[in-house]
Amino acid sequence: MKPATVAATVALYLAVLFFISWRTSRRGDNTTFFTGGRRTPWYVAALAMVGAAISGVTFISVPGSVAQSGFSYLQMVAGFIVGNIVIAYVLIPMFYRLNVISLYQYLDDRFGSGSYATGAWFFFISKMTGAALRAFLICAVLQTLVFGPYGVPFVVNVALMMALVWLYTRRGGVRSVIGTDLLKTFCLVGSVVLCIVFMMRELGIGLGEAVEQVSAHDYSRTLFLDDAHDGRFFWKQFLAGIFMAIAMTGLDQDMMQRTLSCRNPREAQKNIVISILLQAAVIAMFLFLGVLFYIYLAGKGINHPAGALFPMTDAAGAEAIGDSDDVFAYVATQSGLPLAVGVLFVLGLISSTYSAAGSALTALTTSFTVDIMHGTKRYDELGLTRVRKRVHAAMAVTMGVFILIFDACKNTSLIDMVYTLASYTYGPILGMFAFGILSRRRPADRYVPAAAVVGVALCLVLQLNSERWFGGYRFSYEILLLNAFFTAVGMWLLSLKKSSAQ
Repeated sequence: MKPATVAATVALYLAVLFFISWRTSRRGDNTTFFTGGRRTPWYVAALAMVGAAISGVTFISVPGSVAQSGFSYLQMVAGFIVGNIVIAYVLIPMFYRLNVISLYQYLDDRFGSGSYATGAWFFFISKMTGAALRAFLICAVLQTLVFGPYGVPFVVNVALMMALVWLYTRRGGVRSVIGTDLLKTFCLVGSVVLCIVFMMRELGIGLGEAVEQVSAHDYSRTLFLDDAHDGRFFWKQFLAGIFMAIAMTGLDQDMMQRTLSCRNPREAQKNIVISILLQAAVIAMFLFLGVLFYIYLAGKGINHPAGALFPMTDAAGAEAIGDSDDVFAYVATQSGLPLAVGVLFVLGLISSTYSAAGSALTALTTSFTVDIMHGTKRYDELGLTRVRKRVHAAMAVTMGVFILIFDACKNTSLIDMVYTLASYTYGPILGMFAFGILSRRRPADRYVPAAAVVGVALCLVLQLNSERWFGGYRFSYEILLLNAFFTAVGMWLLSLKKSSAQ
């Protein structure tokens, strides 16, 4: 696929993106930026949530992951569905009752400023690292397909991307994010469906035969119930999925800002339930496409294709894959498929990543301005606007720096890295909210940050030593639950200390 073709595809998408941003940001103010004015219809928010949940990491990493994990990701998706039901009927009524701009205002109301700051800072770290990791993905792909061939340094690539993301979100905020998420959903689903159609055409099979071949393939195994030590074990994945959804959707300012822009709690609940069912269907299509890729490569006699992001060769000079994340990029752009498949790949990737980076930038700006700087309490409307714009620009620069850091230390599957980071950064947030909802106790608030940090440290020690200490057992994403548990136990102990002091 020629660099000029990729550049033209990106330029066309960006033109549409900026048109939508312009349309949605007219007469924008701070309320529009932070909450979208709470006027979004539930079905619009639901479609936007589908795009929001499918990042560039999912787009490129999930199809290739079937070689190592089969369809085990669907076990986690089943947990996501249960988790979203909890969000719909426990968290959403509470957030609407409190009329929050930022979710972490709940912690201030429930426990105090120490807990409030802890939740806000852990969200900041989690969202900044996660968003930068997702943005790094598209920068790496575009460096290989466009900027590299023209001799443009990676740092210029990153600076250009973050400048564009900053530009399209600087006025509209949440309203612009929802508009671009709708575009992203259309591009994403269309790309996957058309890629499946092209793959079936290349294989010379119809839909029925494709389903039959995928179902019979070793890579389509879904349930893993035989080895509790395996990271793919069903109950690990399912339970982690429940609490990952609660943490990464229900307690995430980025994801919930779309939901909280709905007109009332009832519409917000419809949005959450319908969107997760649509997301499950889209993820299943990604996995289906991944197996088709491997069937196609086997038919072409390519057992280990060169990675599109990190090309490598084996000792004999034959093509070798550096990472399963490379498979979609390789098949779409370098394996001899029609040009349309490569265009669809680029379109789906840039739509998923630009939208995710834009929504994360808006959420980080909201949380930092409202939670950390207490902007809504300290400034009038004009002062708040000035502060918000400065914070927004600073968040864009910071995200660019994080992208460069990830470029220097990439060494694992991106989808695995995203969930591993989330297990450590969302765990304390999940623990604080769970303790607040399930208990009436109040801990000594000023010590809550220490309890959260100790919980993270304990989880890290356990994960590094679990195989040696527990007969070969290896922690996976369920470390999120332990992290939340340790934080909640710490808060309980602090509540005992407070009671004894009184």
